[in-house]
Amino acid sequence: MLTITSISSLRVISSAVLALSFVGGCASDPETELDGEASADQALLGNPVNLGTAGSYAILSQAGISTVPPSAITGDMGVSPIAATGITGFSLTLDASNVFSTSPQVTGKVYAADYASPTPSKLTTAIGDMQQAFTDAAGRNADVTELGGGNLGGLTLSPGVYKWGTSVLIPTSVTLRGLATDVWIFEIAQDLTLSNSANVILRSALPLGLLGPQAKNVFWQVSGSVTLGSSAHLEGVVLAKTAIALGSTASVNGRLLSQTAVTLINNTVVRP
Repeated sequence: MLTITSISSLRVISSAVLALSFVGGCASDPETELDGEASADQALLGNPVNLGTAGSYAILSQAGISTVPPSAITGDMGVSPIAATGITGFSLTLDASNVFSTSPQVTGKVYAADYASPTPSKLTTAIGDMQQAFTDAAGRNADVTELGGGNLGGLTLSPGVYKWGTSVLIPTSVTLRGLATDVWIFEIAQDLTLSNSANVILRSALPLGLLGPQAKNVFWQVSGSVTLGSSAHLEGVVLAKTAIALGSTASVNGRLLSQTAVTLINNTVVRP
């Protein structure tokens, strides 16, 4: 198994010091340290992409969300500028307030551009934030370029910014090894494809799996389409310029943010 570990020794050392301070109780509020995007430690280790209000959604789409049920979504869903007719397969029930819908497949609320105020304006803001996040991720300076010619099968990757001018294929599992404050950004100029049963695995760089990587700090910025094969598993936030399609029983621990459509088939999506 090939391991990419030489991006930044300073990042690795600082991560370890920070993580050990958590373990030893030196951090007065670990949750605050882990979640504070503007903290000095995260600025040193790598800045996560700011999702703005788009981060409130497990799935956000401009052109619609469809499913072949049953799917299981943990977190809110939203579509804009398309209306609620662009959400299919979820058996929506409109709330009496007309502000949101519910679904037996969604642990959360479902929003659409044609629902009552303030939903339309909130969705417009979220879509704008999603587009800005895409641009932000695409503009980050790369630590590694064209790794593996776009084939990540079997690799173990340290935190950093990776960039390809091609499509990226994950035919077998890829491991992201680091700590809770570490950030991975993958800039992909064409498509991202996970083969059937391929997995993105998060693994701690510390013994006993302590303070391992978090899905909210992994960003897949894809200028083409995103396809997950049957039973594949992805960790992280997908920022897709075009469509996101999940094969049967594929799962995501993260967010699906698409500037076109999201297609599901008996899938599980959990917002971290």
